[in-house]
Amino acid sequence: MYDALRDSLPTITERQRQVIELIAAGCSNDEVGERLGISPRTAKAHSDVLRQKLGVTRRRQIPVAYRAITGDDPLARSLESAAADSGG
Repeated sequence: MYDALRDSLPTITERQRQVIELIAAGCSNDEVGERLGISPRTAKAHSDVLRQKLGVTRRRQIPVAYRAITGDDPLARSLESAAADSGG
């Protein structure tokens, strides 16, 4: 499923990357909206666009598809910043 997408990588904006990170962290659309200062409806719209771009049918598949296509772990940045915040 991901091989065809790897050939033509979709363009992911910085805001969409932020949404992917929060989805990977288990956040709901309400939580994504709250953390990014957008409405839950806008968070859902980002999710819908990401599902189309990444070729998946379920929201929870977004981080997995993103990592498979780009090789980037969507949780890496949030884990690094959490480690920095805790002094680790």
